[in-house]
Amino acid sequence: MGVRSGLASLRAAGFSGLLDRAVDDQALGAINSRRRGWWGIVVAVVWLVWLIPPIMQRWSQGDTVQAGLAAACFVAFVALVFGSFLMARRSGPRDPVVEQPIDHRIWPVLGLMIALLVALVVLLGPVALPTVIYIAIVAIFALPARESGYVVLAVMSAMLLLPVLLPGRQPTEMPFYLAFVPVAVWLARQLGVRGERLAELARRQRAELEIVEERNRVSRDVHDILGHSLTVITVKTELAQRLIDVDLVRAKTELADIERLAREALAGVRDTVGGLREVSLRGELANAKTALAAADIVADLPDPAQLPETPHSELFGWVLREAVTNVIRHSAARHCTVRVGDSFVEVVDDGRGLGASAASGSGLAGLRERVRAAGGTLTVSASKEGGVRVAATVAPAEPPRNRKRDR
Repeated sequence: MGVRSGLASLRAAGFSGLLDRAVDDQALGAINSRRRGWWGIVVAVVWLVWLIPPIMQRWSQGDTVQAGLAAACFVAFVALVFGSFLMARRSGPRDPVVEQPIDHRIWPVLGLMIALLVALVVLLGPVALPTVIYIAIVAIFALPARESGYVVLAVMSAMLLLPVLLPGRQPTEMPFYLAFVPVAVWLARQLGVRGERLAELARRQRAELEIVEERNRVSRDVHDILGHSLTVITVKTELAQRLIDVDLVRAKTELADIERLAREALAGVRDTVGGLREVSLRGELANAKTALAAADIVADLPDPAQLPETPHSELFGWVLREAVTNVIRHSAARHCTVRVGDSFVEVVDDGRGLGASAASGSGLAGLRERVRAAGGTLTVSASKEGGVRVAATVAPAEPPRNRKRDR
């Protein structure tokens, strides 16, 4: 499954806030990158001012025609450099993971730049030769790695050989290390592109993991909510059918409870999709009492008012909900006992037990993930009464240290 389809599914499920924040962060990064790019273009073009003194020197020496032609070539060269960068930026954002096709409009631009370079060298002399670096720079940012590498190699060769081949030109008049500037820019560009590609791949992997995590959460919560509610609704419906010809008043009461449970289940699903579902141990004890009574199971439950204060109340509530649902659905038990402590919750029944398939079902698997995420352990084993014992244990909270100094 692709990232786009996963993001679309999450938006449909109500996670648009999280995704919008991620998209906003990415857009902000793109805006900052574009600002840095414009600044780099301006700085690159400004370096061409070294050609202005030779043009002014020709003018002061009386070579007005030669100076005028050189000035026109200079302005056209600057316009081509700026226009090539502008053309590359206006082509829109590119996927750094996918190799982009060549924009064939760049070839005429490079051809014109070469012609203008030759004209500048003829009009101003070898002092204009370093301008060839800009041809390599434009190719580096407008062409893929292989094609731009060929251009860089040709430019470097020209900068190393032309000073030797030009008549009246000494090899030492132009520093030879300038020939390696395009190579350095090409290497830096490729490192940047590969770093951007790795960052994009990492971002996509994180997005995939977030999609999987959110879907697992929704699947786990919906299972826990609907599994419990539908089990109780099924038991109460069977009870109402038996009572409808015997005790009509109680049958109506059971039907009213069925309607209430259905509405609560619907609200619970909506809250879960919105990420707002809250479960408490005291609330689940009350629900367990009602559900077990409807299934004719004698319940031994702790008094909610006597429960200890624990930071794991929500976790223990989920454990109690799933365990009681399994007792009603699978155990055929007559008795169910719930014990709660500071760092544990335990549900024991005297039924026929859970088979291997039920013990490893999606409900207990999701519950095991919840407990593990909280740093605890979920144990499913046979009870002394012959049924099943489900216990969740977490590390006890550390007591506050006495910071008073002994006197």
